[in-house]
Amino acid sequence: MERRVLLAVFLSFLVLVIYQRLVGPPPVPADQAVDVAAEPVPAPTAIVPARNAPTGGAQAPVADAQPAPVETAAGAGFEPIVSDTRVRDIVVESDFVRAVFANHGAELISWQLKQYGDDAGGQVELVPPDVAPDQAWPFSLVVPGDPQLTARLDQALFRPSSDQLRLTAESGTLVFEFEDSSGLRARKSFSFQTAPAQPYVVGFSASVTTASGPVPLTIRWGPALGGVRESTSRMVSQQLPGAVLYGRAFEDGLLEDPDVYRAQPGDLAERGTYEGQFTFAGVDNHYFAALALPGAEEARVEYHPVSTVRAEHDLVAFDLTVGAGVVDIPVFIGPKDFDIVGAVHPDLVRVIDFGWLSMLVVPLHRTLKWIYGFLGNYGWSIILLTVLINIVIFPLRHKSVVSMRKMQELQPEMKAIQARYADLKATDPGKQKMNQEVMELYRKHGANPASGCLPMLLTMPILFAFYRLLSMAIEMRGAPFMFWITDLSVHDPFYVTPVIMGASMVVQQRLQPSAADPTQQKIMMLMPVMFTFMFLWAPAGLVIYWLTSNIIGVGQTLITNRLAGPARVRQVRPPAERKVKSAAAVKTIDVDPVEPTEAGPVPTSGQAREGGKRGRQTKGDRRPRGKGTRGDA
Repeated sequence: MERRVLLAVFLSFLVLVIYQRLVGPPPVPADQAVDVAAEPVPAPTAIVPARNAPTGGAQAPVADAQPAPVETAAGAGFEPIVSDTRVRDIVVESDFVRAVFANHGAELISWQLKQYGDDAGGQVELVPPDVAPDQAWPFSLVVPGDPQLTARLDQALFRPSSDQLRLTAESGTLVFEFEDSSGLRARKSFSFQTAPAQPYVVGFSASVTTASGPVPLTIRWGPALGGVRESTSRMVSQQLPGAVLYGRAFEDGLLEDPDVYRAQPGDLAERGTYEGQFTFAGVDNHYFAALALPGAEEARVEYHPVSTVRAEHDLVAFDLTVGAGVVDIPVFIGPKDFDIVGAVHPDLVRVIDFGWLSMLVVPLHRTLKWIYGFLGNYGWSIILLTVLINIVIFPLRHKSVVSMRKMQELQPEMKAIQARYADLKATDPGKQKMNQEVMELYRKHGANPASGCLPMLLTMPILFAFYRLLSMAIEMRGAPFMFWITDLSVHDPFYVTPVIMGASMVVQQRLQPSAADPTQQKIMMLMPVMFTFMFLWAPAGLVIYWLTSNIIGVGQTLITNRLAGPARVRQVRPPAERKVKSAAAVKTIDVDPVEPTEAGPVPTSGQAREGGKRGRQTKGDRRPRGKGTRGDA
């Protein structure tokens, strides 16, 4: 039973890892990367200065171009009335975010998170800079059915309300405006909050009017999303950018119940358009998200996949149309932190994909963050949470060890019962009697084979929940423990903790009583080797949890064995010996004692048996029973 449970744990965990590795979208092949980069970019119809997104954490240089009017094929002959005089970038900075907007099109070209670092040692950049030149930037505007007007909006030099914006204790707003002689008037407004729960939310509103009146608009969000890590645990399949939305979507003309819809770039060819009432819609990856919150109005979102210039992975772009085209919508661009997204909107927590174990992962996550509030270190918080979990399951684990000891004591009698029915085939009805004798043996001694496996079965979902928590929670991203473990979300760089974990499994397995035969016990010793090999590339936080749990299990087994004392050894005679002695006892009881007579002394038991045999041969020689003989009487 124990062997099967351990094997089930290993196989289940292996299936979980393989599943996560396979469901992720495969990277774009190298030959495809060459094709994407080699494709000629169509010449733009406008003569505009180039836009360069700032990279890394350095200050973005302000373009020092000469004042020049925007000349386009679509808007030739229209003179700008309200516009900027040169191409430049506007920087908005707070304690959490550094954003850069280009006045050319009034679009977002950089969004860096100061609280999170990238693999190069800089700040995480959520606006991918390595996209094709013909791709749109976030917060672009599209006029449905009028590509010329869309091009004019994209090429216009908007006049900003401020050269830069530094957010301190108050909120701030950045406004871009443009007007030309044709009657085209465009306005974009970006509002920022400094509240702790709202540092990653942008309140975006836009309006466009022509000589004939207001025009409907669609928000175009260019390729997203950055922040994908290059160095991760091999055991964790990193979630690449994909489409995500939550709400009530139309299915076959009917509005369905609220649900989360996810699609990888490769799935968008089959379905890339959704209509309905959505709480949020956008793009997310493993740790970050860019989401628009349409609210209760009906919205239409269209996704399409986009490859980067380097084609290391696929990205996703989307167009969002709300209601009659009125644009006034909040947008979240930030980390998938449970508390942060929950403060923005209660349903926004659904963007974090904890999987089918979310009912168990969420309480573990909240408890872990609560403990972290006292300790300030997620490594020690994992250890303390593991201790608390093992305290809760202490009675079950104690009962498990006691039950396993009883099973070990009953093993000789079990083998004796099995030996009596060894010659029967599995289909023989006599096998049912063997099972009845086994169950009667369990009942007589109060043993339960299932109770020895129950605690191990209970720890399986906890292990899977910890695996999901530590692989998805952004709090583990870059969280240090001590010494050489500087990131709990990646594997131990020196593989020290996995080796110690494997050694603790060997010690724990040797201490636990086992009813298996020596051959099975040797096979069971391979399990720590397999687990050690598998955990070499597991997140360091998960290894710390499993190692701590093993150490606690070793201590508890020692305490239980000391309290229960040494195991009693039951000696069971072989079946043949029992039959011989039983037959001898029956023959001895059949001979009644004979009192002394004149014929001689009382015969011994052996003589009585011989006399009995002779009596059976000669009927007249039988000795009468009783105190005398009938002849003497």
